[in-house]
Amino acid sequence: MGDLLGRKAVNLSTPELQRFLAGKRVMVTGAGGSIGSEICRQAARFNPGRLVLVERAEGLLFEVDRELRQRWLGLEISPVVADVGDARRVDRVFAEFKPQVVFHCAAHKHVPLMEENPGEAVKNNVLGTKVVADAALKHGAAGFVMVSTDKAVNPTSVMGASKRCAELYVQHLNETVGEASGSGTRFVAVRFGNVLGSSGSVVPIFRRQIEQGGPVTVTHEEMRRYFMTIPEASQLVMQAGAIGKGGEIFVLDMGEPVRIVDLAREMIRRSGLREGRDIEIRFTGMRPGEKLFEELALPTEEVVATSHAKIRVWQLPRMGPAAVRAMVSELGAVVEAPRGAVVETLCRWVPEFTPDGVKPGGVREMRLVA
Repeated sequence: MGDLLGRKAVNLSTPELQRFLAGKRVMVTGAGGSIGSEICRQAARFNPGRLVLVERAEGLLFEVDRELRQRWLGLEISPVVADVGDARRVDRVFAEFKPQVVFHCAAHKHVPLMEENPGEAVKNNVLGTKVVADAALKHGAAGFVMVSTDKAVNPTSVMGASKRCAELYVQHLNETVGEASGSGTRFVAVRFGNVLGSSGSVVPIFRRQIEQGGPVTVTHEEMRRYFMTIPEASQLVMQAGAIGKGGEIFVLDMGEPVRIVDLAREMIRRSGLREGRDIEIRFTGMRPGEKLFEELALPTEEVVATSHAKIRVWQLPRMGPAAVRAMVSELGAVVEAPRGAVVETLCRWVPEFTPDGVKPGGVREMRLVA
């Protein structure tokens, strides 16, 4: 699947990850999801002291727990059914297992669904992140890594805006609460693009459509996305935890964006079929919240090199602690409100958020700071 990227897959530093994870108590939220489960698989390679799998979907948790136990005999694994929005439950889990490293992958990610359910996006992506990050701070975790998205840049979707709010909260904890309390917890976030083969992504959808004889549906002929493989995305999340000093937002060099229609045509070709004769590509129109092009950074943002050639740090505008507290309070107050109230509140705290808007033009170049 990686050869669909049009570039060589990125492999990151194994010795560094070994030092970071070996013997540690490692917690993964959203452990049954595409990224969370792969982080569990890869973390298991580095001999953690215990792997705590947090997931609210018991079927997914059952499957990843069983897989890991079959493959890694002797590894201490603790499957935990919990919702990240349940503060009391999350606090009890942290109190019991005292994780030293937390990979926070639990989130709502499907753009069209979150346009219809904006309050749930805020509950899970913003308030759920707050619950887990607060617990990591309270119980003395050494590292907290939040999984974010390139859709948090100039967001046109509720999902992207909610992730930007979560980033702001994580940075706030690192810069203010952590320093004031003397906590050694390092909070970082990781942005990446679409993940090839993840649940609900275009590759499995295209594959099913091809198997069914078509049509293969593409929203727009010029739709482009950055893509990563599941192992790449998971390694980046772990590597960020290993090299982060706290407060950074990391991103992987993902090469050039790929046109979705070209991806569809390549998958059709590899299936031994011909577009237009054996199977049709049908353009269905852009869905609410979608952009033609995903962006990697705002014009005001700079990109700083790290010790890894393929990993950069975005220098993003920060928000003061009083503003962050007000943001969380206001968002929490509207989660059960009508859609318009939720979207209006997100717009107030993420000024670059243009709901239902499509931004023309291409991706801005990164400015690398030595």
